[in-house]
Amino acid sequence: MDFTFTEEQQAAVEAARAVFADVAPDSVPSPALTPGAVAEDFDRPLWARLAASDLLGLVLAERYGGAGLDTVALCLLLRESAKVLARVPLLEHCATATALQAYADPRLAAELLPRAARGELVLTVAAQGRTGHDPAELAVTARRDDGAWVLDGLQTAVPWAHGADWIAVPAHTGEGRAVLALVPRTCAGLGLADQYSTSGERLAELTLDGVRVPAERLVEADGAWEHLRQLLATGTCALALGLGEAVLAMTGRYTGEREQFGFPVATFQAVAVQAADRYIDLRAMEATLWQAAWRLDSPGSGGPLPSAGDVAVAKIWASEGVRRVVQTAQHLHGGFGADTDYPLHRYHAWAKHLELSLGPAAAHEEALGDLLAAHPLG
Repeated sequence: MDFTFTEEQQAAVEAARAVFADVAPDSVPSPALTPGAVAEDFDRPLWARLAASDLLGLVLAERYGGAGLDTVALCLLLRESAKVLARVPLLEHCATATALQAYADPRLAAELLPRAARGELVLTVAAQGRTGHDPAELAVTARRDDGAWVLDGLQTAVPWAHGADWIAVPAHTGEGRAVLALVPRTCAGLGLADQYSTSGERLAELTLDGVRVPAERLVEADGAWEHLRQLLATGTCALALGLGEAVLAMTGRYTGEREQFGFPVATFQAVAVQAADRYIDLRAMEATLWQAAWRLDSPGSGGPLPSAGDVAVAKIWASEGVRRVVQTAQHLHGGFGADTDYPLHRYHAWAKHLELSLGPAAAHEEALGDLLAAHPLG
């Protein structure tokens, strides 16, 4: 079986590497180390370069100015962005645009997506910790009122909300159904309060008090929020993979140069075994990521288990794997790894944010067990 990427996917990787080549790993100190030292906005110049390279419309159809590629291509792009800790809303923007393309009214898609592909407007999604809630756990309600929809509720830890133009807000109708509302950041009744992640990223607590949304800006299609939620989770796994690969490469360089007793510490068996274990973690993270990304674009293919099963497996490996990789890196770097002038502590902070976003592996294992019980494989 051929697991190589297509020429178009490889071209996207090369374009991404060219854009990220001169990006230094995020230099904003952790708030825990320097109180108040946070990034107030995302990297706008980098965003403009991504737009100029046609990477913001990677997964959009050509009629919207996109390249028409798939979720695997998006995950390849996200993996490259995480290697340099790129501070841009790439995941949320592209995932929301993908969901709108698949489920929104064609008029709404035609209004927003060409500008999103050009980077002229920024999309994000009110998903707590990047991956969001199950539909039954949504904290925002939506009710019909005189031809429009009215949103009420609160959502915490919303990424990039302060810099976005439009926020996709998932809400439940009280009938066991989830809908997706497109809300402009400056609309009446929407309040934003500052929150900050472990990596210093500025998040927002969204308060919606009678926010009115025209019917044409609400996505009622069944499965829209669930698909977007799985896209966000899979993309977060891609970020974890890219970060982990960068950290392991950094650790390999350091242990190859650091000497004790006249030999590089990388030649010590204990060091080599730990590095090898983390390499195995990364390969497992990679294999499960591509399986989940492929399944999202191939519903009903590859067996009876829904795509949620593959996404759950990817989340199990990413959540546990990224934590083990950065912890081992800190250990093998010794005291040097705690030096705030060295970028490893920034990767550790970002890794913790991704781990918390993905949630505990035990919860995903339980969800996977429920899926297997509902969809037996043999």
